[in-house]
Amino acid sequence: MIEDLWYKNAIIYSLDLETFMDANGDGIGDFEGLCRRLDYLHALGVNTVWLAPFQPTPNKDNGYDIRDYYGVDPRHGSSGDFVEFMHQAHKRGIKVIIDLVVNHTSDQHPWFQEARRGKESRYYDWYVWSDKKPSDWNEGMVFPGVQEATWTLDKKAKAYYFHRFFEYQPDLNVDNPEVRAEIRRIMGYWLQLGVAGFRVDAVPFILESPAPGPTEPEMRFEYLHEMRRFLQWRKGDAILLGEANVLPDESTNYFGQNGDGIHLMFNFFVNQHLFYALATADIAPLIQALEATRNIHPTAQWAQFLRNHDELDLGRLTDEQRQKVFARFGPEENMQLYERGIRRRLSPMLGNRPLTELAYSLMFSLPGTPVIRYGDEIGMGDDLTLNERDAVRTPMQWSDDPQAGFSPADKVVHPVIDEGPYAYPHLNVEGQRRDPFSLLNWMTSLIRLRKECPEIGSGDWQILDTNGIPVLAMHYHRTGNSLIILHNFDEKPQEVTLTLNRGQTSRLVDLMVNREEQADVHGVHRITLDAYGYRWFRAGDLSHLF
Repeated sequence: MIEDLWYKNAIIYSLDLETFMDANGDGIGDFEGLCRRLDYLHALGVNTVWLAPFQPTPNKDNGYDIRDYYGVDPRHGSSGDFVEFMHQAHKRGIKVIIDLVVNHTSDQHPWFQEARRGKESRYYDWYVWSDKKPSDWNEGMVFPGVQEATWTLDKKAKAYYFHRFFEYQPDLNVDNPEVRAEIRRIMGYWLQLGVAGFRVDAVPFILESPAPGPTEPEMRFEYLHEMRRFLQWRKGDAILLGEANVLPDESTNYFGQNGDGIHLMFNFFVNQHLFYALATADIAPLIQALEATRNIHPTAQWAQFLRNHDELDLGRLTDEQRQKVFARFGPEENMQLYERGIRRRLSPMLGNRPLTELAYSLMFSLPGTPVIRYGDEIGMGDDLTLNERDAVRTPMQWSDDPQAGFSPADKVVHPVIDEGPYAYPHLNVEGQRRDPFSLLNWMTSLIRLRKECPEIGSGDWQILDTNGIPVLAMHYHRTGNSLIILHNFDEKPQEVTLTLNRGQTSRLVDLMVNREEQADVHGVHRITLDAYGYRWFRAGDLSHLF
């Protein structure tokens, strides 16, 4: 059955419509533009696209303040354009998942505007209110240093409303059965239009039951099970990909004891320790994080990633670990955000091609499903002159044409990067497609390699002892096939000594270059790795691939 779970070995590509491709020339990306780039995504090897919110919105928070759940923002096209996009994606074998943002709405949503009339309104109980100013009105902010409160007075309603995020994003009262019914209706609508599932935004906040005062909110995981049952009833192979930055011992609650919660969850815990390993070459905490997140239901899956559309969150590291990552990858105050993260793109943060390749090879080889962010396949940079998270949300760099080939408009949604080493005239898709040694072509090969190694997504794994050197060695096996994958976090070359006991391991076939490693008479492999080097091996031979 495991082989039938498509999400176990998907390649997920995250993009934001407004910064991907503009077809109508208004400076904002749209569905017609995305349709024109589906062949590019297909050639890259992507088989699942994750779309950021595209519904009607005042757009104060990158579309995560939704005004209408049942449509398309006119900036991006029409519902007809969405259906045409879905048709074109399915023709190419590309599945589509979309953001499900139901922890909160925009304060411009008709539900909230109606709720402001007061307790006699049908929609009043769709939100969380307090007649008096709560004692914890300025606690629990998601964006410390920027956000000032979690309870705000609405003068028309003459009551305080709860908002875990910004004041223009009032939280829905998910304890209300009518709200949960509406969430199912939203899911059903988009499933009927062909989406393969949802990336569920802010899962822990959907499940909490907030109340005024210092009382710890109760977590209602049964709501997650309700969503899963409805999803599976409407579309059996649809998935939920959850955003839940929680500790490993809490993850079972989200996946479900019997695998009846969310299907996939972003592995924030491993992600943060991965960057600590990249910054320090200390791999022990990364190994501990991998082991801590090992035991999940067989049908559940981790989504592994490096960067996303937000800051690199380091909140799960110790203060000492976090400061070391700041010192290496975000030493300037302008590079840091919310007292816990770094607002930089991957390539400028890591600073060189070998470390970038190491990071991506590692991410694609970790147990789970890989998720990549648009533009990272060509090594796009960031714009730290933009506010907060917008630094990593600049338009895709397609060519050296004006506005990076993103749009013919004179002014675009965010400025393109036109200065420095990451400027679009010399860093773009068109140029890299013609360069056999480009990051784009390397990434395309890596994606193809990952598809040839389904053991990573659905097999058993163990971490091999490398005698204290900063090399992570992982062994995967499933249905008689085995992989050995090595990553050297050191800036100096290393030699790894491995003694492998499983059958057919005297011969290791390198999957990246035409080369083999043979064990000595004692069954010991001695394998060399360059500085920041990585090697993927299949034990035995490759006959099962043909």
